[in-house]
Amino acid sequence: MVPFRLVQHATPTRPIRVLVAKAGLDGHDRGAKIIARALRDAGMEVLYTGLRKTPESIVQAAIEEDVDCIGLSILSGAHNALVPRLITLLKEQKAEDILLVLGGTIPQADIPALKEKGVAEVFGPGTPLDAIITFLQQKIQPRTANLEARA
Repeated sequence: MVPFRLVQHATPTRPIRVLVAKAGLDGHDRGAKIIARALRDAGMEVLYTGLRKTPESIVQAAIEEDVDCIGLSILSGAHNALVPRLITLLKEQKAEDILLVLGGTIPQADIPALKEKGVAEVFGPGTPLDAIITFLQQKIQPRTANLEARA
């Protein structure tokens, strides 16, 4: 049985909440920490999972913390195994409304398939921090407005 999930998205009184995660055996997290700090400085609430988390623990944390977005940092090359599992778990938990973005070293050839599976965007090395912040603000705020309009 899928548990009931109360969703409270970002509003003018609730900032965007982002879970920054490192999955698998990837032990390099400098970029994830830089992104987390930039998002925090932009007014978002950021939770960082730490290293070597499983897709199951990432989805569980995202649901428990009621985040708007999961930012998954992958440098290990395991994106084609980890991302589909993460997406499957989000669907199973009826949490597909959580935006999923990737960062790290993802080959250009793999990006279309990842987006087709449900990844909103892939940010490679050198992406300006402002571009990531703007993307999240544009993708998450309109969703909020649409949900509020239906209430």
